[in-house]
Amino acid sequence: MPELSLKTKLKLLPPILTAHLFPGLDGMLLELLHSLAPGDWEKQTVSLKWKVKDVAAHLLDTALRGISIGRDGYSDENPSINSSADLADLINRLNNEGVRVYRRLSPAVLIALLEVATNLRAEYHALRDPYAMARYGVSWAGEEKSPNWFDTAREFTERWHHQQQIRLAANRPGIMTRELYHPVLDCFLRALPFTYRNLPAKTGTLLQFTVSGECGGIWYLYRAAEIWQLVDAPIGESASETTIPQEIAWRIFTKGIDRDSALAQVKVSGDVSLGRQVLGMVSIVA
Repeated sequence: MPELSLKTKLKLLPPILTAHLFPGLDGMLLELLHSLAPGDWEKQTVSLKWKVKDVAAHLLDTALRGISIGRDGYSDENPSINSSADLADLINRLNNEGVRVYRRLSPAVLIALLEVATNLRAEYHALRDPYAMARYGVSWAGEEKSPNWFDTAREFTERWHHQQQIRLAANRPGIMTRELYHPVLDCFLRALPFTYRNLPAKTGTLLQFTVSGECGGIWYLYRAAEIWQLVDAPIGESASETTIPQEIAWRIFTKGIDRDSALAQVKVSGDVSLGRQVLGMVSIVA
């Protein structure tokens, strides 16, 4: 059989379609918040600046802002964004402002408003053409322009990991189902090429990243002529293999665990310096 061309071998990852998952995930959030005791709302989360009530307030704020911007094309300010740092500063400012406003509400009012906001948000994402271009690119993946499916998947990871923060703080079972968690991991790991962009390697270098557990999987990062690319199958031998337990994978990629604690649970074989670079990957705007 003739050898396959490089172009044929480099089959990129397929889109992540998550719009249909929002109602189920949001329903779990509302059920969770209804079950919280008064003291649970002030428990500290792994996001050091936010307690449980702050995270709930953030989820309400971002849902309402997302509908206003995405569905209605409305924004009350048009700041100049010239760099990823400018974008991060803007997002952090808006997030902090939103939390300050909505954490003033009672838990009952927060929950009632979240029910309305999450329904509107789910309807909006369900109606988007997944292959049309989104208004904004997924910046943590290094994209200035992104298709709607990626923007929707990014939003799904936000809803998932913030709910997970609340569950962890309130000592409630996590959302460790393959249907809901695997798409989050798949979306997070789309940041690999951007994370590795400044690391030189020989053309043909292959890195393997495994998230262990029933919700996980294996992702392959391949060094093409000038760039790193995610591919859907291994091409040659791996230069390094990194294995991350699914219990901490989401925390690594959302700045929810310190590096030393993560290193104690992550296994790397082969080129350790290349494999460990993933521990610095951040799949949120921060």
